[in-house]
Amino acid sequence: MSLHPSGALPRSSGRVLALLRACHPEPTVAVTVFVAVLAVGAGRGPAGSVAVVLAVLAGQLSIGWCNDAVDARRDTACRRGDKPVGTGELPRAAAAAAAGTALALCVPLSLVCGLAAGAVHLVGVAAGWAYDLRLKRTVLSPLPYAVGFASLPAFVTLGPPLSAWPAWWATTAGALLGVGAHLANVLPDIEDDLATGVRGLPQRLHRPACRRLAPVVMSAAVGVLVVGPPGAPGVMDRVLTGAAVVAAVAGTAVRSGTRSRWPFRTAIVVAGIAVAQLLLHAPDMS
Repeated sequence: MSLHPSGALPRSSGRVLALLRACHPEPTVAVTVFVAVLAVGAGRGPAGSVAVVLAVLAGQLSIGWCNDAVDARRDTACRRGDKPVGTGELPRAAAAAAAGTALALCVPLSLVCGLAAGAVHLVGVAAGWAYDLRLKRTVLSPLPYAVGFASLPAFVTLGPPLSAWPAWWATTAGALLGVGAHLANVLPDIEDDLATGVRGLPQRLHRPACRRLAPVVMSAAVGVLVVGPPGAPGVMDRVLTGAAVVAAVAGTAVRSGTRSRWPFRTAIVVAGIAVAQLLLHAPDMS
């Protein structure tokens, strides 16, 4: 990649890098990979798994870009150096256009995976947009996370060859993971959120309550995956549950005032452990 004489990246290359940073790359990649693993484990086959991956990736990109476009002024006011729209590196209009384009692609990509599966996935994506546009400022802020995460197992199992709703414990665990991820995600930013008028449920609970509640909710998610499937829990179930509890507790032990993203990163780790548990019980998932 060539540089301008000043040493700066060409404008087009800089814009692409800024777009990549603005899409919330860590959760976008994590969610896409986790659903890809579930699709393969559910027997969706190469073509079906690729279709699922593309749909989920488009949906996650649209939600991430929408979030940064909506929060541009807040991110600028809070001096969020990790937000390209807030710092002025990426025009707000560019992020909004990228979000709209990704959403437009998500619709046919979801429906090609099956009408029922696609409809469920689009409900989950719509929940993410509802969070960005309005619900993050209300007491209902955990709801979009619960709906979005709960929709992912159904997106996988409602398509061929299973074409069936997932077991209750798969959907319940997804919803709980979503709520736990929400609590962990906002933990570093609660004070800034309150200062800029964002009063979702975690902000109303305040940091100490969220630090206690987030690991409880995430541990409950993996617990459901132990007690829900038929049969006695195996050794691997217990090992994975213990690892998830340790990660959930350690990840929320952050000092007040820090902007560390580790609470959310450990929530991603817990979600990965939950996916491993789902794969252990894949034959019973639908």
